[in-house]
Amino acid sequence: MLVLNKYLFWVDKTVNKIEIKKAIEDIYKVKVSGVNTVMMRGKTKRVRYAVGKTPDWKKAVVTLAKGSKIDVT
Repeated sequence: MLVLNKYLFWVDKTVNKIEIKKAIEDIYKVKVSGVNTVMMRGKTKRVRYAVGKTPDWKKAVVTLAKGSKIDVT
């Protein structure tokens, strides 16, 4: 069985990788080995004749060190 030990978080658009790493380590008491971020663009949505857009958001993929895990239950 392949275990990647990666977790996905929806984070504020203004934070950087160092701030994300520190926050995850402080909140969950785990050791983070890497953080990857992606800016996700909002989608265009239509309701009848009105055109709108969902907000942009930032996705953070956090890789934990070997032996660390976050209990999601």
